[in-house]
Amino acid sequence: MAASDADAADADDQRSASPFPGFDQLGDFIRAQRELMELSQRQLAKMARLSNPYLSQIERGLHEPSVRVLKSLAEALNVRAATLLSYAGLMDREDVPSVVEAVQADPSLTDEQKAALLGVYRSFGAGES
Repeated sequence: MAASDADAADADDQRSASPFPGFDQLGDFIRAQRELMELSQRQLAKMARLSNPYLSQIERGLHEPSVRVLKSLAEALNVRAATLLSYAGLMDREDVPSVVEAVQADPSLTDEQKAALLGVYRSFGAGES
């Protein structure tokens, strides 16, 4: 077994023992967003004003973060707080607007900007909402 496979197995073992089983999905989402932004855990922790070990626990589903912490992470990851709240099970998914709804509701965008953004979004095979 390769080192990365062993690390993944260890992470799965730790996650299965999580006292907060619903938070695995939240941790996975936060990790994926962090990796998409090409940030280290330490960099994201600093941006969100959290300790590195605490962020690590959140990503592994070992800690239940407060709403304040989720808002801070959302700001640092440039995602809506409602998105993280829904992954944490603190908000229903249907309360989170679709991409189309969010773009259409954004008062800072002109009609031309909205049309351009939605055109690009739909070109990636996204459905209508």
